[in-house]
Amino acid sequence: MNEEISFILDTCKEAMDAAISHLEKEFIKIRAGKASPAMLSSVMVDYYGSQTPLQQVANVNTPDGRTITAQPWEKGMLGEIEKAIMNANLGFNPMSNGESIIINVPPLTEERRIQLDLKATEKTLKGWESRRKSDLLHQFSSSPG
Repeated sequence: MNEEISFILDTCKEAMDAAISHLEKEFIKIRAGKASPAMLSSVMVDYYGSQTPLQQVANVNTPDGRTITAQPWEKGMLGEIEKAIMNANLGFNPMSNGESIIINVPPLTEERRIQLDLKATEKTLKGWESRRKSDLLHQFSSSPG
């Protein structure tokens, strides 16, 4: 009986840790005014015909709190990277200096803060919903007959 309870607790802990980890990743993607390379984690670049994550074709870093730079491993990819960032619809306006892509992250307005708050609340609610679904599935799968 103790083994069964221990197993259920371990399973629940793993599921909760996974839900929290996912939620943390979602929060990182929210553009909150401070530049972060994670803001570009969803950007996929057309690299010789295949969709490749930006981090695999360029060095992405933040030289200061308001700027993100992406320096491609191949200079010929500048145009593709710039186009991919625009197509990702992140609200950024990338600029090229011939060697790298520079993105200035604008400061937050009050309207944007409200939007971010709503987005964070939505992500949190989805995390809770996912957690509840997992609990229900566990209850049904472990109930007798």
